[in-house]
Amino acid sequence: MLVSSKGRYALRLMIYIAAFGDREGRISLREVAEREHISLKYLEQLVRPLMQAGLLDSVRGKGGGYVLSRPADQMTAGDILRAAEGDTAPVACEGLEGSCLRSDLCSTVKFWTGLEDAIDTYVDSVTLADLARIPEIELEIQRGE
Repeated sequence: MLVSSKGRYALRLMIYIAAFGDREGRISLREVAEREHISLKYLEQLVRPLMQAGLLDSVRGKGGGYVLSRPADQMTAGDILRAAEGDTAPVACEGLEGSCLRSDLCSTVKFWTGLEDAIDTYVDSVTLADLARIPEIELEIQRGE
């Protein structure tokens, strides 16, 4: 699986919200953009699929921003990557979904299916809480304190 910038930045966004949201509540995209050096416009595009997947909620009004829709230990890296990327398939092969007419004859379908299963097992074993566990001193450095 080649993870694009969508997946990488979605993980960074969610880790930032998980790390700082508990203590500070809502997190603005502007703050994430400044601290993570990601374009604000790009972050605005990323939050839509994350919200549609039920991973983020928005809070409007003064002091608004984004919050996790459920605890970080109930979200996995796989949830985030699938919301941003669509799936974790290592190849664009119709045979993996059973719609290819050659899937019964293809000598590589089992290999790609096994690789996809291994990827899914790993990304689903790492929670957002695991990724957001950064030593306190590193958090202060990241925040510029």
